[in-house]
Amino acid sequence: MSDDVTATQPAPSRNTGSAPQSGSSETAAPSRFGDTISGQSGTPRVLLVWDAPNMDMGLGAILGGRPTAAHRPRFDALGRWLLQRTADISATRDAATTVEPEATVFTNIVPGSADVVRPWVDALRNVGYAVFAKPKLADDSDVDSDMLDHIALRRHTVGLAGLIVASADGQAFREPLLEVAADGIPVTVIGFREHASWALTTEELEFVDLEDIPAVFREPLPRIGLDSLPDDGAWLTPFRPLQALLH
Repeated sequence: MSDDVTATQPAPSRNTGSAPQSGSSETAAPSRFGDTISGQSGTPRVLLVWDAPNMDMGLGAILGGRPTAAHRPRFDALGRWLLQRTADISATRDAATTVEPEATVFTNIVPGSADVVRPWVDALRNVGYAVFAKPKLADDSDVDSDMLDHIALRRHTVGLAGLIVASADGQAFREPLLEVAADGIPVTVIGFREHASWALTTEELEFVDLEDIPAVFREPLPRIGLDSLPDDGAWLTPFRPLQALLH
């Protein structure tokens, strides 16, 4: 999971949210969300953790290269799905208990790439996501431990009403997610079915294919697998260039 998100996910072609206008009622939102992300709000969370390097690597493998605008995930659509999921979870709890959604994206930033990544990060923040960005200084300077730390922080402070992790990294997440699920907290894994067999085969975890979330992609992904081959056969593109063997 060491590949950097900037290698395959450039800035979106347009913002998926609108910047608040001066004097509008939206100016209060950052303060309220600031309380949420800082932990000052004591409300239990339905927490979404998006593993940007891993999800980007999986999408690139399906596409055989960098995604175009039609095949970049729409985080506004994902946010609406999270709001609905939060409402569904809230409906199963005591009426006096408030549940709050929290959407987070974790990413690496390669030195010198800030100008390329900044529009994407700003678009995420404009829609309502908190972004944890970490310099990519070495192969092992990924964001795995930061994601797990944030999950543990929410679990042991304000509490989790639900946990959603977007990642195919079963080595990093399977056991920690099972620990959360053992507490009776609903746990969902978002990913691509081609790369997340560990989640698909674990009864305690719900799996949601990213493409099954309404309007996340503007066009269907060109997915061809061994279980969905056309009658005439199909080429399966390499996951990485042959030249990668030289590095």
